Amino acid sequence: MEYIWDMLEATGISLLFLAIVFVPMELVFPAKRNQKIFRPNWILDLCFFLGQYLLWSGLVIWTLDYFSEYLSSIIPLVFKHLVQSQAWYLQAFEVIFFSDLIIYWAHRLQHRVNFLWRFHKVHHSARHLDWLAAHREHPLDSIYTVGLINLPAFILGFPLETLAVVIAFRGIWAIYIHSNVRLPVGPLRMLIGAPELHHWHHDMDRDAGNYANISPLMDIIFGTYICPDKEPERFGIKEKTPDNYVGQLVEPMLPKRTWKRISKRFKILESER
Repeated sequence: MEYIWDMLEATGISLLFLAIVFVPMELVFPAKRNQKIFRPNWILDLCFFLGQYLLWSGLVIWTLDYFSEYLSSIIPLVFKHLVQSQAWYLQAFEVIFFSDLIIYWAHRLQHRVNFLWRFHKVHHSARHLDWLAAHREHPLDSIYTVGLINLPAFILGFPLETLAVVIAFRGIWAIYIHSNVRLPVGPLRMLIGAPELHHWHHDMDRDAGNYANISPLMDIIFGTYICPDKEPERFGIKEKTPDNYVGQLVEPMLPKRTWKRISKRFKILESER
């Protein structure tokens, strides 16, 4: 019981902290000026937030811990010692560079491979972007993304405690680039990701571009960088998707025919695109 209360307290503090940080930013520097704080489907995204913090974060951490032990057993100690003997800034650069390289191609695959898209489309089904919409992710999609983005750190022998800090930083960054904020950084946007870049990734076009994570350099190198000087007209996807939390969790895991029978039987609403 004490553990449950601790989880609830941590979740409440996190929600309050993020709201205090990002709501004022969205009010003062809005990307879409007419978007309200309590816009349509904000309750659905709140469910994803609560699900991540109360349910699925433990599953993700357990998966990372499991693969960390597995990789530790197959990576030669000589290699680990060689890497760890480097200066910390070299290790940091290597982790960031290889993480961005891996997640760039992993993210492109999520948009190209239909099986991966089934889970990733949950994230792209959001028709309004803000700090809360960043949490709309299927838990299996989160495991895929978090696992691959931290793969270089596993290989280089970083302890799970250090990875937790990296994961937290990337989490805050992900929330920022999804927020309804437009703070143009000029030429620096070629080096540092920003909401104005990631918002175009959430355009209705499934292959809109901007697949990179922290830095857009991979998009520039591989020709998928896009950043018009305006916001996209619409966010979301062209497919029908459930407009409720349980439906968005279950639908990607079932064959289409099975899902159609279940949604019809239980009258699960789907949104028209």
